Amino acid sequence: MKDRRSIRPPRWLQVGVILGMTAVGYGERIKDIVEIQGVRGNPLTGTGLVVGLAGTGDASALSRQMLTNILRDSGLVLAPKDLTGSNTAVVMVTTELGPFAREGTRLDVSVSAIGDSKSLQGGILLPTPLKGLDGQVYAVAEGGISLGGWAASGGQASASSNHPTVGRIPGGAIVEKEETADFIQVVGDSRFVTLNLRNNDFTTAARIGAIVNGLYPSAGTVLDAATIRVRIPDPVDGTQVVQFIDAITGLDVQVDTPAIVVINERTGTIVVGENVSISRVAIAHGSLVVKVTETASVSQPTAPFSDSGTTQVVPETRIEVNEPPAHIILLPQAVTVSEIAKYINAMGATPRDLIAIFNALKEAGALQAKLTIM
Repeated sequence: MKDRRSIRPPRWLQVGVILGMTAVGYGERIKDIVEIQGVRGNPLTGTGLVVGLAGTGDASALSRQMLTNILRDSGLVLAPKDLTGSNTAVVMVTTELGPFAREGTRLDVSVSAIGDSKSLQGGILLPTPLKGLDGQVYAVAEGGISLGGWAASGGQASASSNHPTVGRIPGGAIVEKEETADFIQVVGDSRFVTLNLRNNDFTTAARIGAIVNGLYPSAGTVLDAATIRVRIPDPVDGTQVVQFIDAITGLDVQVDTPAIVVINERTGTIVVGENVSISRVAIAHGSLVVKVTETASVSQPTAPFSDSGTTQVVPETRIEVNEPPAHIILLPQAVTVSEIAKYINAMGATPRDLIAIFNALKEAGALQAKLTIM
């Protein structure tokens, strides 16, 4: 299929903070903005035991009991009190069973200490069953743990890098039971595939429906702002469903960006959407700076041949008030992010000033956008 995309480089604007990105005429692939209903993973978890640690494990009763149970399965009858040392650690093992993972497929797993272990460096995870939320075992994990950090300690000092109590085992789990995704819905004699928008928007959903119908007439039905149901044509048999989905999700659609301003006051970050506009308004913004200085001076009596005076420390307070002159800037109706940034840059506003300005514009009714404060 001929690629009909016309890609234009985005324009980045920065006014002390990142204001936003404008992409004019930029088409996104449908597959990049939707999820196919039914195509999802399933979390798997299990509690395991890591052995081979160099004294950095935990000495809890739970780890000794788990090690005792494992040794009993090997024919060694021991009690938890017979086991000492800190070379083992109880861990939580997690992974995700992919929607198309088959039996024998290997999965990456994460291993996290749940006791007072200091580090999992050099540890080996013993075979651990991984269960789904239904309580069934879908995979088994084991192997050497790879850490992104390390920890070392002595009698009086210690040093560590990154997080030594969390690690990964690449390909450490083997799928024992598959749970394939069912993404084709059958209603009567018709088959359907449902596309779910990640960001709900009526305009974008309508555009996707129109594009799908342009390729396969009357195949797409827009149910709401997030759901587009696509009927699989009868000539498409079971072996061609993948090609059909690839054909419709590989098409380009222009995503409609909502008019929104997002402010994070903790970090001073402001993100302005592409369609944000400001009505005609005049802005004057200044800062009042009050500086208070406390000093101490020494008072020394100067009367000659007199014992009546004593040396005293006299506090002095000096207050300075500095209010820069306010400049009124007239903003015409700004319809693009670049125009908004140009006028705000002309004011020399800092990130904190921008937050105050946008809040004031919203209160004045001049900001034609949704204001979200994180």
